[in-house]
Amino acid sequence: MHKWHQASKKNVVIIMQTIKEIEEEIIKDFKLFSDWTQKYEYLIDLGKELLPIKKEHKIDANLIKGCQSRVWLHANQKNGKIIFSADSDAIMTKGIIALLIRVLSEKKPEEIAGCNLSFIDEIGLKEQLSATRANGLVSMIKQMKLYALVIKMKNEK
Repeated sequence: MHKWHQASKKNVVIIMQTIKEIEEEIIKDFKLFSDWTQKYEYLIDLGKELLPIKKEHKIDANLIKGCQSRVWLHANQKNGKIIFSADSDAIMTKGIIALLIRVLSEKKPEEIAGCNLSFIDEIGLKEQLSATRANGLVSMIKQMKLYALVIKMKNEK
């Protein structure tokens, strides 16, 4: 997803960002906007850019409980890292899950399970959401961490 590429004639070096580095990047992004109307527009744009979830993953079993909107979340493990995909029937919620995917996708299960996602408080996101949307945000984070814990446990067997 968000990788830095350095190309040379013979090879390409890909450096993956840490969760903390991505969080710092998001904080800087949000500081570019002077008010929450612009920040909401940015979240909506992120939702529009979110890659679609595969049709076979857009099922009731993948719906996140506790969200006002319908949010489907799927996790897959590849090369020891978790790849998330998601969709929502509400564009703002889709933007929020896109933001979480930007931070947590392509990370190791133990990194996801142990992160605190401090950027959410630093950008003031929870305070700007309705109570039901804020609860939905918490539910999305819990589900992503739960997937990480389950995959971590399976890997340890």
